[in-house]
Amino acid sequence: MNKKIWIAALLVTVMAVAAGCGSKPTAAPSQTQGAGSETQTGNGVTEVDGQVITDPATAGSEDNTTPSNSANGSSEGKTSSGETSTDKPSTSDSKEKKSIEVFYTDPEELELHKASAEITFASEDDKYKAAFASLQQSKDEKLVPLWSKDIELKSVQFKDGALTLDIHMPDTARLGAGGESFAIDALKQTFFQFDEVKSLDLLVDGKSTESLMGHVDLEHPMTRSN
Repeated sequence: MNKKIWIAALLVTVMAVAAGCGSKPTAAPSQTQGAGSETQTGNGVTEVDGQVITDPATAGSEDNTTPSNSANGSSEGKTSSGETSTDKPSTSDSKEKKSIEVFYTDPEELELHKASAEITFASEDDKYKAAFASLQQSKDEKLVPLWSKDIELKSVQFKDGALTLDIHMPDTARLGAGGESFAIDALKQTFFQFDEVKSLDLLVDGKSTESLMGHVDLEHPMTRSN
């Protein structure tokens, strides 16, 4: 009986020791899992788990700066409304308008006809050029210009009452004897209406020719009396 009790006690002791050896302590979790990894890259930049963190103290020195408008030397001014203003020279309209008499012929070239035309000019030379241009055009079919648009007025010179016109006249602008006589009269009456013009000289390509179109003598210069 005592032997069985001793054997039972021995078995209980062995089982207790075996149970104690079977239980193992749980390992503590790694501290690196929660804290994350840090890497110093220099220049105040730290990389944590793939994210870059910049040190505010050094970030400002690496930013690019944009030059101000004043550094660029801009000369444009700003108005109070924010609009850009630029200085522009003021120009005044100094051109003068004048109504003059211009002379044409009829489709049959039977006589001269007087008409009115308005010219605009800024100088005396421009006035004479505009008057000559008026002789070359007409809005009335019954008034035929004796001076073709093919005729080029090369230059105008006025000095001491003497007006000189230098023209280039192609063959297509030439007229017969009657048309040539009317053309010279139309030129004289148009330009002698200006009080300051005392004489008129007509040159062809800078030369004084005996005749304008080969039929009528051309005076150099022409005056109010001839």
